Amino acid sequence: MKSVMNFVDGQFLAGKGEEKYDVFNPAFGERIASVREARREEVDRAVDIAVDAQTRWQRVPISDKIKILFKLENLMWNNLEQIAEVTTIEHGKTFEESKGDVVRAIQNVESAAASSYHIMGRNNRQIANGIDEELIRVPLGVFAVISPFNFPVMIPFWFFPYAVTLGNTVIIKPSEKTPMSMEFVMKLVKDAGYPDGVIQLVNGGREAVDYILDNKKIAGVSFVGSTPVAEYVYKKCTSSRKRVQCGASAKNFVLVMPDADLKVNIGNIIGSFYGNAGERCLAGSVLVTLPDNHDKVLKLFTKVASTLKLGYGMDKSTDMGPLIRRDHLQRVEGYIETAVEEGGKVILDGRKIRPKRYPNGFFLGPTVVDEVTEDMKVMNEEIFGPVASVYTANSFEEALQVINSSKYGNASSIYTTSGKFAKEFSEGVSAGNIGINVGVAAPIAFYPFAGMKDSFFGDLHPQGGEDSTFFFTERKVIITRW
Repeated sequence: MKSVMNFVDGQFLAGKGEEKYDVFNPAFGERIASVREARREEVDRAVDIAVDAQTRWQRVPISDKIKILFKLENLMWNNLEQIAEVTTIEHGKTFEESKGDVVRAIQNVESAAASSYHIMGRNNRQIANGIDEELIRVPLGVFAVISPFNFPVMIPFWFFPYAVTLGNTVIIKPSEKTPMSMEFVMKLVKDAGYPDGVIQLVNGGREAVDYILDNKKIAGVSFVGSTPVAEYVYKKCTSSRKRVQCGASAKNFVLVMPDADLKVNIGNIIGSFYGNAGERCLAGSVLVTLPDNHDKVLKLFTKVASTLKLGYGMDKSTDMGPLIRRDHLQRVEGYIETAVEEGGKVILDGRKIRPKRYPNGFFLGPTVVDEVTEDMKVMNEEIFGPVASVYTANSFEEALQVINSSKYGNASSIYTTSGKFAKEFSEGVSAGNIGINVGVAAPIAFYPFAGMKDSFFGDLHPQGGEDSTFFFTERKVIITRW
C-alpha cells in the first residue's frame, strides 16, 4: 500500500512513528494507504525549520510573495481534476463535490492576494509638536493548521495562504483519514517556488496535535473539528498564550415557510441536507415546517430525496457517496435507531438502501425522520450524516425560539418569498452564517466563516478579509520625534 509522506524542509519524508492509520476508499471499503503518527521530535524539527525559514521569509517583499501565490493558483487550476480525484478516492464525495472543494481552496488563494491591501497601516504626521506616529502590522512567526477529514483541501486553504502571504510560516496537519489530498498539494507548493520550510506538512492523529499544541515556538493554531476537540485545543492554546481560532460542531436548522417557492427551491434544500453525504458543518440537519405546509413539504422532500443515487464518486451518475468510515456509518445508524426509540417516525430509511455495485462500501441512503420533538437526540446533537429530522413549529416565532435554543450557532436558513420574514429571521436567529433561500450558507473567500456559540471558539474567524489579517499579524505603533 501507499505510504503517505510528510513534507518537511522542501522534501517528502516517510514518517517515523510506530502507530499507523489506515486510509480507505470508503466506496469500496478497501484500505488504499497508510500514514504514520508523527513523533514529537519530527514535529519539533519541522517547527525549528519553520522558525528559521520565517526569519528570511518575512523580509521578502509582499509583492514577491504574491507572485508565488499566483503561481500556486495557476498550478491549482491546472491540476484541479487530479486533486479532486484524489479527494474522491480517499473521502468518498462525488467528483463534482471534490472539484468544488478545490475551487473553494483556489478562491482563498485569490483572496489572500489582497493581503497587501489589508496589511496597510496608518499614520499621522505632527501628532504632537515635532512627533509623527504610525501603526504597522507585522507577522508573528510560525502557525499550525489542524484540519478535518470532510474538506481535506478547502479547509487548510482557509488559513495558510493568508498566513504565509502576511510573512509567517505554516505547519499543516491534515486529518489522518484523508491525508493524501494535501500531500498532492504540497507538490504544487514546491513547484510554485515557496522556499523550503515556509509551508510544511506533518501527519498524524491526536498525538501529533498535542505535540503541536505543546511546542512553545508555535505562535498560533487554526483548527476545525468537533466541539469537544475544539474546546480542548482552545483551552490548551490559550493557557500557553497561543493565538487560536477553532471552528466546531453544528446543528443547522432549515425553516421552510408556507409561502416558500418549493418548485424553485426543493433541489437546493435537498442539496443542503444530503450534499457531501451530510458530512459538512454547513449541512442542513433539522427541517422546520409549520402546520400549514408540513405535509406538502415532507411529501416533496421525501420524494426527491428517495431519487438520489448512491455510488462511487467517480461514477458520473452518482448523486451521493458513502460515509467516511464503517464506525461512523454505525454511529449515524445509531442516531436513527435512537430516534425511533424516542418516538420519531422514519419516513425514508437510508439503512435499507445499499448500492449493489459497492457491497462493501460505507453507504447510508438519505433518511427522513418525522415527528421529532425538542428533547430528542437527533434534534440536539450533530449527526454528521444524511439524516433529516423534521420538526413542526406552531408559528414563525416558535420556530425562531427553537432554532435559538440550540447550543450550536454555525448556520441557519429560511425559505420564504416574504421580505418581512427574511428580515426578522436574519436579525433574530443566533447563527453566524445565515441563508435566505440558500441552504448552504457558505461565505465566499473574502468573507469570514462566522460561527457562533458552541460552533466556534476564539475571537477572529477563519477565512479571508480583516479577520485573517488581524489573526496572523500583530500591531506595532511607532512614535518618532524629528
